[in-house]
Amino acid sequence: MELDPRTTALIVVHTQGDVVGPDGAFADFFYNQVVERDVIAKIAGLAESVRSAGGTVIFTRVAWKPDLSDLEVNSPILGIVAQSGCLQQGAPLAEIVEPLTPKDGDVVVTHQRVGGFQNSTLEETLHAKGITTTLFAGVATNFSVEGTARTASDLGYRTVVVDDACSAATPESHSASIESLGLLAEIVTIEDVTSALTTSVGDPA
Repeated sequence: MELDPRTTALIVVHTQGDVVGPDGAFADFFYNQVVERDVIAKIAGLAESVRSAGGTVIFTRVAWKPDLSDLEVNSPILGIVAQSGCLQQGAPLAEIVEPLTPKDGDVVVTHQRVGGFQNSTLEETLHAKGITTTLFAGVATNFSVEGTARTASDLGYRTVVVDDACSAATPESHSASIESLGLLAEIVTIEDVTSALTTSVGDPA
């Protein structure tokens, strides 16, 4: 695997308290696998590797106005948002969880759909930074990770999904999503990415 950090962005999907935390609105769905797969710590290490190599780290977060007036419920998962009143702008559980708090130079993109590109600044950000390779990590593999990765592929980006830096509600859901993405994206491990970045950093100018 080869990576040029200058044109590579790690896109970390929905690592917010309401999605990945023990007290979040979606804890019953996702928290068990977040813990079992240790994805928060793994993403933290991966993000640091990308930063150290000179790559870009982007966090996508989903959040709506406190009165949810900008929430368009057209799917069951968004219906859960409406019923629970979660993921409201300004609420602590709508923020990126503390182990992954964005650092100077990172970018945070807020949006209101399941996928990260729709009606957001994500594509504009990638274009402005000259990004051609998108690495994906986060939760849930079969919802927002897959949805955003599919759009990245359709938009012409080299699309890479970091298998062990993602999780879903069940191991089966995660595996099915990874299998589905196999012909649209490169499926790699954290070790693959860090090795490629280390090699790139060590290359002579």
